[in-house]
Amino acid sequence: MLRLPRFNYLQPKTAREAAKMAAGLGPSAMFVAGGTDLFPKLKRRQFEIDTLIGLDFLPREIRNGSAEHSIDAGVTLSAAAHNAHLNEHFTGYAQAAGLVSSPPLRNAGTIGGNLCVDTRCNYYDMTYEWRKAAGFCLKKDGDICLVAPSSPRCWAVSSSDTAPMAMALEGVVTLVGVDGEREVPVASLYRDDGIEYMAKQPSEVVTALRLKGSPNTRSAYVKLRRRGSIDFPVAGAAVALQLDGEVVSGCRIVLSAVASYPLEATAAEVFLKGKRLEADVVREAAELAAKPAKPLDNADLSHFWRKRMVRVVVEQALARATTNGGASVVKLSGR
Repeated sequence: MLRLPRFNYLQPKTAREAAKMAAGLGPSAMFVAGGTDLFPKLKRRQFEIDTLIGLDFLPREIRNGSAEHSIDAGVTLSAAAHNAHLNEHFTGYAQAAGLVSSPPLRNAGTIGGNLCVDTRCNYYDMTYEWRKAAGFCLKKDGDICLVAPSSPRCWAVSSSDTAPMAMALEGVVTLVGVDGEREVPVASLYRDDGIEYMAKQPSEVVTALRLKGSPNTRSAYVKLRRRGSIDFPVAGAAVALQLDGEVVSGCRIVLSAVASYPLEATAAEVFLKGKRLEADVVREAAELAAKPAKPLDNADLSHFWRKRMVRVVVEQALARATTNGGASVVKLSGR
């Protein structure tokens, strides 16, 4: 049985206090909200810390607006998935939250935590003994990337379900640090780096997420994974469309699990603008969206097959967004 290491647990009362604690302690401390990703990694000794800073003080409210929707970072994924207003106006986000892991973990995991979830890799997300036997990787304790040994960087993949959807919906996060509060687009929150994957300061606390929309916005999220529950995505597509009748007036397509950050398919977005979503147009857009996706052999299932399946999840997401049909899990026959 894997056991948690010993650590100190601090209970700040405000985000500013938590940020000051984190800034003072440096790399020896981490924030914890639901802990659904953090605790297993502590058990596997992927992080070496001696202090956890609890974020239990974070509010857990969802505030509805006509054009915006504000969600406190402490809101659980389960609460977001079942919120009626989110399901009506930001369907893709509510359904992405509902596809994270399993029901018990969604009851504990938070929307702020899922935005900040660590990047994943088959060579990294293993026990200490396994990693020691195989040879430590660049992301933890080693000096080479075991997926791409000749590369100077880490290729661990971003596996958040809600981050791509928040990007597609032009989400903005509120960050509280030692020096005060600031707002940044979700799209600016990530780096294309498997190790330093967050662009925010380590001591900054995510306190809220704002989603933007309009009556003409249609969104959907499609997730590919081995099983219908528990598993992280091996490919995911978040789509937000602005429709003028049957014509696309604006579009955001963001991919999950095919890069070290949520990957926006800008060529497909440009292609779709001004067009009707007819079958041949959707197919061409899916082909364009799949081109920048570069999955490697560091996640579940074959990376060649995952590359091909990017087209499928994008096609399905576009189709569901058109009908506002919400999200879906792609089922793998015979598995």
